[in-house]
Amino acid sequence: MSGERRFTVQGTNNSFICANCGTLVHPLQNGSVRNHCPVCLHSLHVDVMPGDRACDCNGVMEPVDVDQSGKKGWVIVHRCRKCGFTGRNRTALDDPGQPDSWDALIAISSRRRD
Repeated sequence: MSGERRFTVQGTNNSFICANCGTLVHPLQNGSVRNHCPVCLHSLHVDVMPGDRACDCNGVMEPVDVDQSGKKGWVIVHRCRKCGFTGRNRTALDDPGQPDSWDALIAISSRRRD
């Protein structure tokens, strides 16, 4: 797990267009920061801390694994295609407006068994 950073929430919660699939992604409605697409679960490497927009890499963060934590629930492991950075992001399965896709989460989970 070297090179992996665990985040705490701070900063902005803005809408964005997914760089991977083109979905219009709306802000979370639960007080947290939306940092990945709820459809394909991809993200952009733009934050040092969630919402701060302090990273200038701007690479596409691909969901490469999932983990289940009793404390945080489902967590997506992202790896930047541009610089290789790896980070962990909590899912938003309970967001009332635009919840994360269970199908996409299961697909990622299934890939690691292949």
